[in-house]
Amino acid sequence: MLLAYYTSGRPPWDNGVPAPELADTVEGPDALPPGRALDLGCGTGTNAVYLARHGWDVVGVDLIDRAIEQARTKADAAGQRAKLLCGDVTRLNELAVGDGFSLFFDLSCYCGIPRHRRDAYAAGVTRRAVPGARLLMFGYGPEGFDDGWSGVTADEMRTRFTGWDLTDVTPGTNTVPTYWFTLHRR
Repeated sequence: MLLAYYTSGRPPWDNGVPAPELADTVEGPDALPPGRALDLGCGTGTNAVYLARHGWDVVGVDLIDRAIEQARTKADAAGQRAKLLCGDVTRLNELAVGDGFSLFFDLSCYCGIPRHRRDAYAAGVTRRAVPGARLLMFGYGPEGFDDGWSGVTADEMRTRFTGWDLTDVTPGTNTVPTYWFTLHRR
């Protein structure tokens, strides 16, 4: 199903504009200094290119090869360098993503991962985080789906991301329950 969105053109969730919450993290009053960033479920690379443009050393990972092709094209067209890899975000050890990341960005990737793979995602992110790293994640609440496993809650974030502090949960503006989660690595 996801592949169909990328094959037919722009996926409906990619408006070509970086997420305002990410822009605030990069350019706002409490902006992080540029470092290494890992864009999990990077799609067509809109946010990865934005990060690179602002001086970040960016790695983007997406499961859909067509999305990665589009991300590479977008980065090239913008004259920005980003390492864009096709792979499974729950198996980061199998990819050459590296480590030492101070920022992790996830725009609705984690909430669509089957629950039995989420611990692997959290462990992979945690292994690659420097102390004080920030994880900025957008996710749909479980109420947004009828499948019984999609979605994410603040309680789950606290439980799965050991070694991290959940410092903010901000409701999204969608018609179904969504949230922006901010975690900091201890």
